[in-house]
Amino acid sequence: MKKLTTLSSAVLLGLAVSGTAYAQDTIALAVSTLDNPFFVTLKDGAQQKADELGYKLVVLDSQNDPAKELANVEDLTVRGAKVLLINPTDSEAVGNAVAIANRNNIPVITLDRGATKGNVMSHIASDNVAGGKMAGDFIAQKLGNGAKVIQLEGIAGTSAARERGEGFKQAIETHKFNVLASQPADFDRTKGLNVTENLLASKAEVQAIFAQNDEMALGALRAVNASNKKVLIVGFDGTDDGIKAVKSGKLAATIAQQPDLIGSLGIITADKILKGEKVDAKIPVDLKVISE
Repeated sequence: MKKLTTLSSAVLLGLAVSGTAYAQDTIALAVSTLDNPFFVTLKDGAQQKADELGYKLVVLDSQNDPAKELANVEDLTVRGAKVLLINPTDSEAVGNAVAIANRNNIPVITLDRGATKGNVMSHIASDNVAGGKMAGDFIAQKLGNGAKVIQLEGIAGTSAARERGEGFKQAIETHKFNVLASQPADFDRTKGLNVTENLLASKAEVQAIFAQNDEMALGALRAVNASNKKVLIVGFDGTDDGIKAVKSGKLAATIAQQPDLIGSLGIITADKILKGEKVDAKIPVDLKVISE
């Protein structure tokens, strides 16, 4: 009887260890920067879904530095990550990091921004081209055709900046906007403030500003307020700060993504890959205009 009890205990212990091992399967998430609220929300969405499905999520901040991103991915391969979720700092440069994961047979999923090189099993993102067009259409709806506009561009080389710019270009052509300037402010609030301050000094006739993310839009808002000009500002992302500014009547609109859903879908897709299920090469996440 004692032997039987010991054997039963051993079997139960084995099952417990097996269950723990599964629960601790590691999914890695390399984020371009955790200084941006959008990517913090994306990370939180991924973490919540990882906890729900029983995965350990390791998150590393690339600090908008492709070299740091590469080092992070090298580190994650050593940590035994089963799947790599990556939000690239740069769509071209991230190819080196993707190549490392490919060599180590770690499936790669890109989030929000794509990769131009390497084998990526799935890309989860909003339709940034459609979003850029939506921003331009909103400006035309408020100001009519021929409006005098400024565009604040994101980080050069990222798919998000390129695609949002392409969509806005479509709106420019459709609505015959007069583009007074289009300059990078690197998705950064402080740079958005500084670039807008400089542009307002020489482009006093501006009627609207399209910022390719909410952080730049909020920086532009500070510059516009300081100049006492009346300029319609449209952001992109639908961050908490951006939506708050819209609801208080400070920003005209933001093209809202769902970063928490992008993160959550990343984990769900990783789970399917680990279970040997087929996944879509592109998984779109809906956008919507949030206005006053």
